[in-house]
Amino acid sequence: MSVSDIEATTIIAVKSKTEDKVALAGDGQVTMGETIMKHSARKVRRLYKNQVIAGFAGTSADAFTLFEKFEIKLEEFHGNLERAAVELAKEWRTDKILRKLEALLIVANSKKILLISGTGDVIEPDDNITTIGSGGPYALAAARALSKHAGNLKPGEIAYEALKIASEICIYTNDHITVEEI
Repeated sequence: MSVSDIEATTIIAVKSKTEDKVALAGDGQVTMGETIMKHSARKVRRLYKNQVIAGFAGTSADAFTLFEKFEIKLEEFHGNLERAAVELAKEWRTDKILRKLEALLIVANSKKILLISGTGDVIEPDDNITTIGSGGPYALAAARALSKHAGNLKPGEIAYEALKIASEICIYTNDHITVEEI
């Protein structure tokens, strides 16, 4: 599964260049085929004693399963984000049932952002910005431009504005935006 295979949402994570601060934002649209079923879904949440934030793109049931599995890994590894992500990716790739899940996750703590896929990928972005979902490329381009040229914006402001721009372009993304910061 590639990032472009997941439609019907946009999730973005932005880390500050100067501080240990990260924001994760997601839109609220749930789409089934050509129909918008919900406008206010919450695809971004806090995990592990409010020290980790996570967002998903993909089917809801699959995402909730992955959130649960990831939270178990975080508990098992005492909040170690990288270790929990790698262990989830390994289990997701090798387990006969889990490997059928259709979702991508972005997870972050105040120091790091990681993208996790069912093919075993755990990717840390080079430029402290990453996205998933159908509106991801639009949000990524907007966030990179804002980060580069809008000087004093905080990660949450960049994530929000970038997602707002994506919602004006991507039909699977709306402007009911949830932002979590850590």
